[in-house]
Amino acid sequence: MRLMLLIGALVAIVVIAVATSGVTQVVSNSTNPAVTGNFQLMGCNAAIGPWDAGGGAAKGQADAARLNDEQRNIVARIISIGQERKLPPLAWQVAIQAGMTESGLRPLNYGDRDSLGIFQMRPSMGWGTPAQVTDPTYAINKFYDVLLKVPDWENRRPGDSAQAVERSAFPDRYHNWESMAAFLLSELGQISDPAGCGSGAGQFLLGSNAAASAIEFTKQQLGEPYLWGGNGPDAWDCSGILVKAFATAGVKIPRVANDQYEKGGAHLPVRDAQAGDLIFWATDTSNPRTVHHVGMYLGNNEYIHAPQTGDVVKISKINWDYYELMPLAVRPGV
Repeated sequence: MRLMLLIGALVAIVVIAVATSGVTQVVSNSTNPAVTGNFQLMGCNAAIGPWDAGGGAAKGQADAARLNDEQRNIVARIISIGQERKLPPLAWQVAIQAGMTESGLRPLNYGDRDSLGIFQMRPSMGWGTPAQVTDPTYAINKFYDVLLKVPDWENRRPGDSAQAVERSAFPDRYHNWESMAAFLLSELGQISDPAGCGSGAGQFLLGSNAAASAIEFTKQQLGEPYLWGGNGPDAWDCSGILVKAFATAGVKIPRVANDQYEKGGAHLPVRDAQAGDLIFWATDTSNPRTVHHVGMYLGNNEYIHAPQTGDVVKISKINWDYYELMPLAVRPGV
């Protein structure tokens, strides 16, 4: 029964996320890699997601609305070729931003010096013949070929990856189309979460693909007593409950709080925490080994935790200015 309730909750989360994004298509489990089958099929990139950069969803939708049929057809081809090559949505995102920046997503037969095509590739620099680089299919495949050779491109901001391919004299301009490209992935590619960092739950974003399962488990323990070293099933300490919570999503984290801070996942600024991220308190915030407490952030300035002896698992309000709050949150499973 618990499994069926969780599955139902996940479907609701995906539908809510799409409904609140302004996109009319409903992303199903069969079309969104982030939710296919279970939470673990797509890794989350905490450094670049969840996606609301470059001006936010409203700007992305407005910019996309200005594209004409030719430009939208180029986007569709970028996505379809990326799908055929089994490349992750982040690669499509990079190509869309590069194409919009270089040519306005048009197969131009002119450009600076001998630059041509969607990505303004230069035949004199070995990108191909003029006929090839102005052919969208060739140009898109060539762009992907070069992108895949960029070291660590999957962990960069997409505009930075686009710059690594294009080598522009104006590297920051690729970021201008980040929110538009993310919107187009949801509209044309049926991908609501390019970075794989979780769908929206109401007005809040899940921190990772494992977050929904971990939150569900932890909330089921509300009211259970605190016990030093408690590993359940009827009593918990602050770190023990989180080990079991993320284990329900197939994510293993260290047992004690200070190890969870140092080795439990990807770090991000604590004020950027999303639902399911871990937040920590220490006697000396400059020394991770002094971390003495951990909780799971829920959004809306609330976190769930097993506080101390004589207390129970409960939801509390966070004081973002408290002197013991560690500056970084941790996103398990990343």
